[in-house]
Amino acid sequence: MTQVPTRGGRRRRRDGGSTTSARDVNYRNLVNPFPTMNAVSDDEAESIHQTALRVLQELGVRVLLPEAREIFRAGGALVNEDDLMVRIGSDMVEAALASAPPEIMCRGGARHRDIVLKDRGLVFQPGAGCPHATDLERGRRPGSGEDYRELVKLTQAFDVLHMVPPLVEPQDVAPNVRHYMMMEAQLALSDKFPFVFSRGTPQVQDSFEMLRDFRGLSDDEFMAETHCYTIINTNSPRQIDVPMAQGLIDFARAGQVSVVTPFTLMGAMAPITVAGAMMLSHAEALAAIVLTQLTRPGAPVTYGTFTSNVDMKSGAPAFGTPEHFKASLLAGQLARRVGLPWRCASGSAANIGDAQAANETQFALWGCLLAGSTIIVHSAGWLEGGLTISYEKLITDLEVLQMVAEMCVPTEASDDATGFEAVAEVDPGGHFFAAGQTMARYQTEFYDPLTADWSNFGTWSEAGARDATTRATDIWKSALQRPGPQVDGDRLDALHAYIDRRTQEGGAPPES
Repeated sequence: MTQVPTRGGRRRRRDGGSTTSARDVNYRNLVNPFPTMNAVSDDEAESIHQTALRVLQELGVRVLLPEAREIFRAGGALVNEDDLMVRIGSDMVEAALASAPPEIMCRGGARHRDIVLKDRGLVFQPGAGCPHATDLERGRRPGSGEDYRELVKLTQAFDVLHMVPPLVEPQDVAPNVRHYMMMEAQLALSDKFPFVFSRGTPQVQDSFEMLRDFRGLSDDEFMAETHCYTIINTNSPRQIDVPMAQGLIDFARAGQVSVVTPFTLMGAMAPITVAGAMMLSHAEALAAIVLTQLTRPGAPVTYGTFTSNVDMKSGAPAFGTPEHFKASLLAGQLARRVGLPWRCASGSAANIGDAQAANETQFALWGCLLAGSTIIVHSAGWLEGGLTISYEKLITDLEVLQMVAEMCVPTEASDDATGFEAVAEVDPGGHFFAAGQTMARYQTEFYDPLTADWSNFGTWSEAGARDATTRATDIWKSALQRPGPQVDGDRLDALHAYIDRRTQEGGAPPES
């Protein structure tokens, strides 16, 4: 009987019956096993760092939020109120890097969901920030609240995904109450590390309060540890807008983590060269990090970049390219220079989950892995350069992520694993199927695939000749039926009451 593997070593037969493998996997708290690869020499990386410092000191960055400019001014920066430019000295940068924590404990809703952002740590996120969703049964469509809830469930269902990102924009929910819907879904349907948009202080404070109360924390307990994160995108080149600057301040004050991510596309919002684009990205990231440390020394913050090239014929972003790969490697060198955990990204510009999509996503993923990235964003499901998240591609990409997670497990080389007794047991020309070592290990020794079908052509044809994408539909539909985390009913009722009250009060419009 052909079997459809699912997470955690369990297998579901196509006839609806089930068998249970004894194999137990743990894809949490991964450590990157791959040696880092450099794009340039150490001297050249240092030169890029020094050039970024020169940009900050001589050219500066435009900061649109008056409060942020005042914080920079108080910290020693030169601020010009006529053009809103802030010039930051290298001494301020070095002080910020010295005070920012090199490791960040991130608290999930259950202790086994805690993650630590640190050197050589490895954290995966699915695709995020997409205005559209797609699957084989319902087609491509604007993102909805239902799509968001389903994608949170899928993120919860697979242990190799460690953080809940802003998977899809639920466009059928009004912007002034959308953050209530998104936080409720994350808390009710997942116990993984949650996300909060930086769309103005009122929405951020609402989200902090919902999370604090649902976790049963006091204000001091909430601020003492990191319970959520935000993504901060600078407006390349050299600008930090109002909501992003406010987000850096709000999250730093509350002790929550900002994942700093300049989006520098070569030839578009950044110089056309890998070194030039990464130099600009580095400068912008450093400016944002300085703002967090001036706001609250020791505030959790990560370095990061999303740097790739564009199609110079159309201007469209490209991902999973050699230039994207090289930029990731160079970002890794600069991240090691500043000594902070950091964020990188996979992704694809393909329009459907075809061979192009798989090639680009995997090539970009390997760039992140060999760069030593701590958080790898858009590692599953991301299409069209972020315009769409695909349910089927999320599943087929998970196959690769789970295989990477398997590589994080040390290879056993004990006396039993080395196999002298097994070789002695089997006569020359014989087979090992019935050997004692095989019988003791056959249920647990090998990776249990998620989407792959290892049957021969005849068996595959008789079963309907279904390709991996079609099989992925069955897998995500089955995963949506799995029970979610145990939730305290009283806290859930209190959350709903809070949302009802704040909705009646008008919610909190996003600020920009």
